[in-house]
Amino acid sequence: MDLYLPIANLSVNALVIIALGGVVGLLSGMFGVGGGFLTTPLLIFYGIPPTVAAASAASQVTGASVSGVVTHMSRGTVDFRMGGVLIAGGVVGAGLGVLIFRLLQSIGQIDTVIGILYVLLLGGIGSLMAKESIQALIALKTGRKIQARKRRHHPLVAAMPMRWRFYRSGLYISPLAPLLLGMATGILTMLLGVGGGFILVPAMLYLLGMTTQSVVGTSLFQILFVTMATTMMHAMTTHAVDLVLAMLLLIGSVTGAQVGTRISMTIRPEYLRILLAAIVLLVAARMALGLGFRPDEIYTVELR
Repeated sequence: MDLYLPIANLSVNALVIIALGGVVGLLSGMFGVGGGFLTTPLLIFYGIPPTVAAASAASQVTGASVSGVVTHMSRGTVDFRMGGVLIAGGVVGAGLGVLIFRLLQSIGQIDTVIGILYVLLLGGIGSLMAKESIQALIALKTGRKIQARKRRHHPLVAAMPMRWRFYRSGLYISPLAPLLLGMATGILTMLLGVGGGFILVPAMLYLLGMTTQSVVGTSLFQILFVTMATTMMHAMTTHAVDLVLAMLLLIGSVTGAQVGTRISMTIRPEYLRILLAAIVLLVAARMALGLGFRPDEIYTVELR
């Protein structure tokens, strides 16, 4: 079942793209992550140009975030004030990301930079996840309890001026901290097509010191609006959003998430985390191999 992707300018098997979306949705349901950080690499492995993969993945993340945001709003676990500051920073960051994206495009290095950033991010995050997961497994086997971390914001955050009260998050900090954090995730969303949750959630916990009850809902709230803005910016500036590709991914991810949620109920969280860390590190290794591998023939000519 071949379909032509007008923006990517190639034909793909629609069932394969739906299956890729299903894999990402499965991981999302199993591990509680957005899965967007794996969408772009998987599309690149399949042959989608990195620019189109990143832009289309952002639009797919937007659609996938809606149901999560609605659920958390109904539970009262969204800090709208904190979310508003993060969104403002994210939109500004996305605007800066447009400039960086266009600059790298003009010098012909955008594909390489996307690959390098993914290797660094996935490699670093996968290593940290693997370390924590191994410690949790050792503690599980030996019966030793891991000491809970005390919740407090980073000293650099505490030193920033002009403090606001974020009641839902239980914080009294400067809005400059979440604003800068939002800008960083906005730039990453623009360049890589990720929601940014895999960086935003740990930063909200360990840098800002937010309560765990409001972190996920507020993160999804920010991701929804920032990926929406990013998709619009991509469509108006880089023209790299392929809606056909995004819709196929969304069909697969919605179905996969339901299956993943059921599987997660049957496996211990410690084993799920080490499995996710292994998947992330494998994807990072494959991306690094693609960057460093030199084909036998650098240039090819195809006659039609």
